[in-house]
Amino acid sequence: MLMARDLETALLRSFVAAVREGSISRAATALGHSQPGLSQQLRKLESTVGRPLLHRSSSGVSPTRAGEELLPYAERILSLAAQALAETTGTLTGHCGVGLLEDLAASHLPQALADLAGLHPGATLEVLSCSNAAMREAYDAGRVQLVLDAVPDIPGPPRWTVRAPLVWASGQGVEVAADPLPVVLFSNPCSWRTSVLDTLERADRRWRVAFESNSLVGVLAAVRAGLGVAALMPANLEPGMICRDASALPVLPDVEFGLARHPRTEGDPLVDAVETALRRIV
Repeated sequence: MLMARDLETALLRSFVAAVREGSISRAATALGHSQPGLSQQLRKLESTVGRPLLHRSSSGVSPTRAGEELLPYAERILSLAAQALAETTGTLTGHCGVGLLEDLAASHLPQALADLAGLHPGATLEVLSCSNAAMREAYDAGRVQLVLDAVPDIPGPPRWTVRAPLVWASGQGVEVAADPLPVVLFSNPCSWRTSVLDTLERADRRWRVAFESNSLVGVLAAVRAGLGVAALMPANLEPGMICRDASALPVLPDVEFGLARHPRTEGDPLVDAVETALRRIV
């Protein structure tokens, strides 16, 4: 008589964490396990499946073909288990920290998260917007479980990505035909600063930095004052900032955002709900 084989959620959580972290040691740290204990769980899962799931090397781990096939099912099983728990208990509890790029924090996302928190009074949502280094520290410490930012700046591999447009913005009296073009920029490090300047270079447009700031508030103030043109997300435009002569400027590239999720939170009902809300809204 054949014994039924079950996929234990704890084993699947260890597998997903190992793939996402690219390292058994990092996955063990993220999940609060010992490295030998996590390795044992992975071997048990491979024994259950009957096929190797991970390529192991001195540089880390990566999924085998069987691992790639199992990964979406593992994530879905963990998500369904979390949803079932949430439905059974009827409400969400706990803490979820969300790290947002300042441009996203100034959009409608925080309001949507506040609305979600209002539906679950037993849950606490925290939204942070800070430097990449500070965000990484908060992520590693477990204060932040989800980070939505430009792909090069997120503190882990993206679970999913989305592209968003940039548009030219200008204040009153800015002459877009000026040579050189006055440009308002976000200070380095800024993932899309370089792509904006490269776009101007490829279009043979001479430019000069009229103003730069490390904050959206500063950039908006400079645009409002008519110091130059800036590349902004449409949601951050104020009335009157739409560049009416944008056709005289090169088309801006899209920005690619990605969401990183702390491996230790796989299957957490609250974090699942927040991630779902972010993905739906973005």
